[in-house]
Amino acid sequence: MREGELSGRTALVTGAGGTAGEAVARLLADRGARVIAVDREADGITALQSAYGAARVIARAVDITDRAAVESLVDEAERTVGPLDILVNAAGVLRAEDVAALTDQDWDDLFAVNTTGVFHLSRAVARRMTDRRAGSIITVGAHPVGVPRAGLAEYAASKAAAALFTKCLGSELASSGVRCNVVSPGAPRVSGTRHRPAAAGRRGRARGAAWAAQGPAAPPGPAADPHDLAEAVAFLVSDRARHITMHDLHADGALALRA
Repeated sequence: MREGELSGRTALVTGAGGTAGEAVARLLADRGARVIAVDREADGITALQSAYGAARVIARAVDITDRAAVESLVDEAERTVGPLDILVNAAGVLRAEDVAALTDQDWDDLFAVNTTGVFHLSRAVARRMTDRRAGSIITVGAHPVGVPRAGLAEYAASKAAAALFTKCLGSELASSGVRCNVVSPGAPRVSGTRHRPAAAGRRGRARGAAWAAQGPAAPPGPAADPHDLAEAVAFLVSDRARHITMHDLHADGALALRA
């Protein structure tokens, strides 16, 4: 444990009401950061605030697809909580469907959260971080960005856009001391806050089997856990990673098997 490693820092974590975001919010709070836990639905983040106390975790129910709401959130956070040192874009939607059956609304919904939401938060926070010449922005990616998967075209496309956006932002901000990185988990259960499968029953099980069949022969090991993602994030936002930016850290148990 590196207790106190992030003491004195303020972190904003989106998707904190879901599995991945909650794990990140908890670990950053455990390491000493004051965490603003953001999610569209209040239940999970309210429970998180109750568990840690409002002095450590502040719950804010915000729809990150709403630009005005995001600007208001960041402005309020900077005024009432403190300068934001860390942003973790952990909010995400995973929807599995063949392209032929994909609706325009499905496509719009995924990009609104997975891509546009990342843009809204990163832009608002980067403006402040640049003025202070310090800060760390993390976007949670996904392994299908580099390994094509049938049934995940829309998800992979939205995550690929967010990942490349984050790296380009890192290039823009590098001279100001702001670092921007991506963490790509492997399992769907830690890749986003909401899993909305379009197929159910026999078809859904068949799709799951198809994903497994397409996967490369990754080395055997323990199943992915949200804490693995959180540890990767905690490392990248810490001073231990002060010289790392524009990097995509694959915390996926070699699922992507990149050379």
